[in-house]
Amino acid sequence: MSQAKQAPAENEYQLALAEGFRPIRDVARITGVNPVTLRAWERRYGLIVPQRTAKGHRLYSEQHIAQIQAILMWINRGVSVSQVKVLLHSTVPTRAEADGQWPDSQWSEKSQQLLEAVSKLAERRLDDVFNSELALYPPTVLCSQLLLPLLNELEQRWRGQFGARLEQVFFYSWLRSKLGARVYHNNRQHTGEPLLMVNCSDLPMAPGLWLSAWLASSAQAPVEVFDWPVPQAELSMAMEHIRPSALLLYSTQPLNISQLPTLLEGCASTVLITGPTVTIHHAELQTLGARYSNLTIAIDPIIAMQVLADRHLLEDA
Repeated sequence: MSQAKQAPAENEYQLALAEGFRPIRDVARITGVNPVTLRAWERRYGLIVPQRTAKGHRLYSEQHIAQIQAILMWINRGVSVSQVKVLLHSTVPTRAEADGQWPDSQWSEKSQQLLEAVSKLAERRLDDVFNSELALYPPTVLCSQLLLPLLNELEQRWRGQFGARLEQVFFYSWLRSKLGARVYHNNRQHTGEPLLMVNCSDLPMAPGLWLSAWLASSAQAPVEVFDWPVPQAELSMAMEHIRPSALLLYSTQPLNISQLPTLLEGCASTVLITGPTVTIHHAELQTLGARYSNLTIAIDPIIAMQVLADRHLLEDA
């Protein structure tokens, strides 16, 4: 194509940007909904139909962004994406809708499908169910509505059940492989100082750690994961070499709290402690948090991401 023909298309794109339209990558960063999901909403349900340039580039207005945020509001209230379009064009929602009193049958059904796949050690079935939902829902929604409730149900089911250890190893291996691959792929596209996430539990493949890594990575942050306990005395060495924007310590069991002051005093970065250990040491960590401004806590991956976002640590430099 000649430069003369290319120029009008490029001018059209630049003019649209000057008028306030945004490309899909910016919309994904602002809303947390990745481009694949935005395209799926448009293609399958006619949701959020952007303006197109002559070369096919999608461009979104502020109204489109507001609509995406409205969709997320309904999804977080338990409405399936297939039902959202009607609600977006309806009048003032009913009291039940406003209070979020929606049936969670869609998530219960998907959770049951995943439970059955785990019980049969059916990796391909797990992949199929997860991939189909990942194409339609942002990672934060899948984590809060499907994966965290599923983990809670699995942990209750595994107590004293024959074959529980086999199921646990199978599911944790699948989860780490699945989320680890996505973190690896996303890291190739991100720059800047990474978030360093360390598993401080004796249990490898900790799901809460990998969910945190996946959510942070999906929010445009580069992530480094150490899925094996590192002595707290040696963490300073890792901090010196990697120079992370923040250090996330995940644990399902008690920590050596007496060593934390040394770590905090020698660390300029935010130190976020998350996982069940927060409940175990809540009072002690609250006391330390009042003393050290770089220490913060979060009980689960969703809250951890909110803490990191509030501190502007989920931004690709």
